[in-house]
Amino acid sequence: MLAGWLWLAVENLLERGIFHYFDKKIPPAALRYVTQLIHQESLFFVVPFFVLTTAWNSGQALFTALLIVAALISITDPIYYRWLAPRRWLYFIFHGITLFAALLTTLPLLFYLPTPKSYLWSLSIAAVLTCISAAHNMPIQKWRRYLVTLLLIITTCGTGYLLRPWIPPASLWLTQVTITDRIDDESRSPNQNLKIINRDQLRKGIYAYTAIHAPRGLNERIYHQWSRNGKKLDKIPLDIKGGREQGYRAWSHKMNFPEEVAGHWKITVVTEANQVIGVLRFEVVEVPAKSRSNTPISSMLTP
Repeated sequence: MLAGWLWLAVENLLERGIFHYFDKKIPPAALRYVTQLIHQESLFFVVPFFVLTTAWNSGQALFTALLIVAALISITDPIYYRWLAPRRWLYFIFHGITLFAALLTTLPLLFYLPTPKSYLWSLSIAAVLTCISAAHNMPIQKWRRYLVTLLLIITTCGTGYLLRPWIPPASLWLTQVTITDRIDDESRSPNQNLKIINRDQLRKGIYAYTAIHAPRGLNERIYHQWSRNGKKLDKIPLDIKGGREQGYRAWSHKMNFPEEVAGHWKITVVTEANQVIGVLRFEVVEVPAKSRSNTPISSMLTP
C-alpha cells in the first residue's frame, strides 16, 4: 500500500522522467490501469476514516460525500475511462483530492504528526505535485508554465487552508461525550448525562466531558469552544494523547457565565487547525428542569 501511495504522488513525474532519460514511454493504458488500482486502494482505505470522523450536520459532510462519490467512480470503468480520464483537468483534481485524503489519513498514523502539521503537509504535497502535473499539460511557453504553476499552487494552498473547518480530522474521533455537573476524579468518569439544565445548576459549574480516539504516539492539542445561541464565549485548550482504545478522556469545566444564560448551548470540539471533531449540545432553562428523560450519550455525539 505504501508503494501505491508513492506511485500516486509521483505518477506524472515518474512518467516524464522515464521518457526523458530512457526515451521510452509507458503505454497510456497500462499507466491508467495502475493508477486506477491505486485510486481504488487509497479511496476505499480512507473513506471509512472520514465517515467515522465527519460532523454530518456541518460542511464536512460535503467533503466526505465527495470522497464516497470518487471511490464509486474509481471502480466504475465506463465512468473512469470514458468520462474522467479524457478530461485531464478533472482527472488531475480527482488525483489531487485522492492524494490529499490519503496523506491526511496516513501521516498521523505513520509519523505521529499532530493535526495542524499533517494538514499543512498533506495540502502542500498534494497541491505541488498536482499543480505541476496539470501545468505541464498546458500548451503554453515554458516560462509561462512556471508562472501558471506557481499561481496554481498558491491558489490551491490558500483555498485548502480556508476550507479547514470543512475537512474532517481523519485520525481523531469522539468515542464518548457527556454534559454533566460532576466527574469522579478517581475513575475519570462523568456523572449522569444532562440535556436540560436549569439556571441554578449552571451557576454551580458544568463539565463538558469528551473521550477522543487518537493514534498511538500522537500528542494533540484540542479545544472546547463554548457558545450560546451561536455566540462564542470561551475557547478552552486541552492536551490529549493517543493510544487508548476507548479514547483519551479530557474535559473542560466552565464556572463563569454571562447574566443571561437561558438558551441553546453548544460545545464544539476542534483541533488547532480548526477542524471540527464533534459537537455537544444542551439547553438552559430559567425554571428548574423537570424530570425529563436524559438523552443517551450517543444522541449527543456529532457525528
